[in-house]
Amino acid sequence: MAVMFDKDHFVDDRSLSVSVKNKGLNYGLGCIDGIRAFWNAGQEQLLLFRLDDHLKRFEQSGESLFIKIPYSIEELSYIIKKMLIINRVTQDVYIRPICFKDSNTLRPDLRDPFNHLAVYMDKSEYKSEPSFKVGVSSWTRIGSNMIPPQAKTTAGYMNSGLAILEESLNGYDEAVFLTKEGNVSEGATENIFIVKGNEVFTPPVSDDILPGVTRNTVAEILAEELKLPLHEKSLARFQLYDADEIFLTGTAVGIKPVVEVDRRVIGQGKPGKVTLEIQHLYNRMVRGEMPDYLHYCTSVY
Repeated sequence: MAVMFDKDHFVDDRSLSVSVKNKGLNYGLGCIDGIRAFWNAGQEQLLLFRLDDHLKRFEQSGESLFIKIPYSIEELSYIIKKMLIINRVTQDVYIRPICFKDSNTLRPDLRDPFNHLAVYMDKSEYKSEPSFKVGVSSWTRIGSNMIPPQAKTTAGYMNSGLAILEESLNGYDEAVFLTKEGNVSEGATENIFIVKGNEVFTPPVSDDILPGVTRNTVAEILAEELKLPLHEKSLARFQLYDADEIFLTGTAVGIKPVVEVDRRVIGQGKPGKVTLEIQHLYNRMVRGEMPDYLHYCTSVY
């Protein structure tokens, strides 16, 4: 089920079509976001996690790209909740808002006002492996003065697609990008964290990362729950190999331990203590099981 144009117009996504002349399709002139809703069976409640934060980022992506989202955050929240209710969702689900240029003109011009919004959901599980073996990609992460990686652009995901293809062919579960300077940036679709001793490190926004909502949640868990210092600093490739623990974070993937990088075993070759603690707390948080963080959970029913 998807919604297009009008905030009360819901249609079966199989009935939708986009012209082959569509400028958003031809040139990748669009922005997206990803939102998760989690089913709490004990409460019989579906909870959207950090809905406003995701929608604010979606709005900011559009503003930075000259693709103004044609609905307010309040209207988008209404659309998403109504879509979930119409579909009677009683399981974990992924929600994708997308806004793209809808004119059929040839020129890749971002100034035209034809911004087309759709929202759909996906019930399939995203990469169910309990841990990842990753490879450092030969593809460099797109830079901030190319296609801004701090916005979720549809065009920018060609960068991720090429890296994912390469690492899949090489037998890995996921890719890790370096910047053009050789610093660690992020996974193909996730932020990255390194644990070394009693400290945690993650690349700064200036190393061409998307400042993820899950990344921000992990920072809060480290500060408020685990009382561990988190350092945002540039990381060399060697620091991946030398880490005690590595984990990836993202809306779709959650908290994912990394046990190998470029065939090198990380730590004991299994998910580490800090990673597992963060994963456990995060999984409780998103299902409304931590009272101090209920403000992050939006009830659907």
